[in-house]
Amino acid sequence: MWMDHLFCAAQVRRGVVRLNRRLRQERGEGSLSPNQLGVLGHLRRHGAATPGEVAAAERQRPQSLTRVFAELESDGLIARTADSADRRQSVLTLTAEGLRALERDMAERDAWLAAALGTLNETEREVLRLAGALMDRLADTEPRGTSPGTAAP
Repeated sequence: MWMDHLFCAAQVRRGVVRLNRRLRQERGEGSLSPNQLGVLGHLRRHGAATPGEVAAAERQRPQSLTRVFAELESDGLIARTADSADRRQSVLTLTAEGLRALERDMAERDAWLAAALGTLNETEREVLRLAGALMDRLADTEPRGTSPGTAAP
């Protein structure tokens, strides 16, 4: 059973890596960096957040995103305000310009992907839609009782 999971994992990983690489190629000049997309996407999905909350959600250390936060703020894509409960803490919010930049970036990739999906039949498109939802869930999963190279109980 564990070998079946490993084989499935390898197939999914290969497909995700290749599709991700192709989607990156479909981005236009001057597109947002992956870290910038991650920050803007998080703020769009979850609303205002502290730098620490964004970093944790992106599975990074806050220090790793300090420059990204500063660039996004300088470009007017996010706003930083003092937290009303703890004035030492800042809160990041997505600006209207940040939302437009995020939507522009996503639109370029979505246009290519929509055209590519048009080459598939209805059943194949539905399978991929369901797979997308499942991969979104998997991205938030912390397997319990397992470590790399060990079988789940």
